[in-house]
Parts: sequence; structure tokens; C-alpha cells
Amino acid sequence: MGKTAVHFGAGNIGRGFVACFLHNSGYEVIFADVVDALIDRINATPSYKVIEVGVDATAENTITNYRAINSKTHEEDLIEEIRNAEVVTCSVGPNILKFIAPVIAKGIDRRSADATPLHVIACENAIGATDTLAKFIKENTDPDRLEDHHLRARYANSAIDRIVPAQDPNAGLDVTLEKFFEWVVEKTPFEDIGIPDIKGINWVDNLQPFIERKLYTVNTGHATAAYHGYNRRKSTVYDALQDKDIMAEVRGALMETKNLLVSKHDVSEDQQTAYLERIIRRIGNPHLEDAVERVGRAPLRKLSRKERFIGPAAELAENGQPIKYLLDAIEMCFRFQNVEEDDESKELAKIMSENTPEDVVSKVCGIQSRDKIYPQLVERVKRVQDDSRED
Repeated sequence: MGKTAVHFGAGNIGRGFVACFLHNSGYEVIFADVVDALIDRINATPSYKVIEVGVDATAENTITNYRAINSKTHEEDLIEEIRNAEVVTCSVGPNILKFIAPVIAKGIDRRSADATPLHVIACENAIGATDTLAKFIKENTDPDRLEDHHLRARYANSAIDRIVPAQDPNAGLDVTLEKFFEWVVEKTPFEDIGIPDIKGINWVDNLQPFIERKLYTVNTGHATAAYHGYNRRKSTVYDALQDKDIMAEVRGALMETKNLLVSKHDVSEDQQTAYLERIIRRIGNPHLEDAVERVGRAPLRKLSRKERFIGPAAELAENGQPIKYLLDAIEMCFRFQNVEEDDESKELAKIMSENTPEDVVSKVCGIQSRDKIYPQLVERVKRVQDDSRED
């Protein structure tokens, strides 16, 4: 019997990034999802293509040896797959981790005592996502079974970096994405049980610098371009970056996060400057045009305490360093309201209309009056609210 990996989330990142690496490393991939039509299509299609687009060349991977299970209607089948799998990964979004945890907990609980512990890696755009998933899994495990839980499962945080734009609606299962990638996983939790053989992963002792570098450069830059672009009526991130004023805002925000990353981690100013310039080129790749509404979706999550804006801005403010451009991006994110097909933007509009600026900053950003950034955030929220009333 060959190696198997269960991956939760059969969307573009799941099929195009994670499953591609698992397939190329010899795993049979079992997708777990709840979308009936997608599951049916996966099970009816023997192969699909992952198309990597670079500035000067295109490459294709053909993915085979996979199947899909509906975790809503075929839970027992999924539990059995988890019981026997080597690896469980996910790309479902940080807010969905609590919903996939119960079935993973059941699968882990059934694993044989003499089997190698399950390797669990969450592939989400969030700091400590695997830790979050592990917490939910353990909350769904019998307390009497927690003492030896580590003999059945181990958890490693990861950082993923790859731009996967909106796909052609006629593409079927095929996924187009950028050629550049980075998948970094902490190796310490797996060292005594064996690190899984997944080609392309960079296994490291300390993940924090990689997570913050990615979140505070790629995600901060991408979202900054999207929110400024949306408020200036640009259609795509590429279009936004052709505007010299928006480009100056993106570059300014990334220079501010660079100051934080250089002071916190063992990275030189020249290294981080080169990295941020590469990121600007990547998010401005004309072959990967992405609508500003899609990149900007879920503003409440992106305005939360440990995310791409408030995380670095709050830390810089505590250190007395400049955050003008990050505050500009935060303000543009607060203006991303009532956007079609984005529930969080509608919830943001409701919160902004029903709360004082102080309450908004506390509820949405997790920032309190004792934090140095607090008055600056309150001022920006008040400005957005005042403009809304004038409209």
C-alpha cells in the first residue's frame, strides 16, 4: 500500500499548490471538502494540470492519483483515511479550522498505538495556524486520551508563499499560478518520528522569521495594492500598481515592515530590500492579474490583531517607528465595505455604523487604549465614519 495524504480544501491552493507537491512526492492525495459538485468533478476526472506562469516561461505539471471524499456526508470514510494516512494538510482558511477539527480528532483517535504519529501541517495565511488547528483537535478529543495524544499525532506550523489568482471559470480542475513558491515548515515536532518526504518543503528550526517575512511583505503588499486600488476604482492589482501614487503607498508600507523585520530577525537591510522588491514584481505580474475585490475580501480578518496590517503596525508603534503608510492601508481596508459577494465587508459596514471609533478599534483590531497605536487607529476609523455620514 502506497503513502497517502489527506488534504482538507479542494480549492485552487489545495489542488494547485499543496496537492501538487504531495503528488510529486509519491503520495496518493485524498481531498476532503463539502462542495458536492467539486467532489464529483474530482472523482470523475483522472488528471488535471497545474500551470506555472513566470515572466518569461510557462511550465505544466499533470496531477494524478487522487480522489475526493465529502466530509459532510461520508465522515466515516474520511475518518478511516485519516486513521491510515501519513500526512494531513489543509488550506481551508483560518476561520474554518474549527469545523474540520472534529473529524480529524476522530481519525487520530483511531490510529494504532504502534503506527507512526500522523504528521499534521496547516497551510494557511495565518501565524501559528497548525497550533490553532491542534487546539481545536484536542478540544474534540476525550480528555482521557490527551496524555498519549502525541503518540498518535504531531503538529508543525508552516508558512506558504505562492500567488494563486482567480481562475478562468472554464478551467475545470486546472490551476494557473505563479512559478515562484516557498513552503517552509518547522521540523522540530517531527524529528524524533521522521520528517515526511515531501519534495519542495524547506524544513527549518525556527519558523517565526519566515512567517513574519511572508505575512508582512507578500500579504501586506498585496492587500495594500488591492485596498488602495479598490478605493481608486482600479479593476486589478496590476492596474493599481501602474498608478504611481498607489505604488508609492505599497512601497512605503513595505519599507515600514522592512524596518520591523530587520530589527527583529537575523536579516540584513539589503536582504529584506531585495526581497520586498521581488515581491512588488511578483504581485505586479501582468500574467497573474487579480481583481482588487478578490484580493481584498475578508477585511475583518485582515484587520485583526495578528494579521498583515495591525500586527506590524502595532509593534512598530510600540518601538516609536513610523507607520504612516501602514495606517493609510488600514484606512483603505476600513473603507472596503458592502462589497458584492463578500460577507465580511458587509459585516464591517454594520460594525462601523453601530459603534464608536474606540469600540471599532477594540472589537475589530484587538487594540486597547494602553497600546501606542490606539489613538492613531481611532483617528483613522473616525475619518472613515465621518466620510460615510457625509455620503
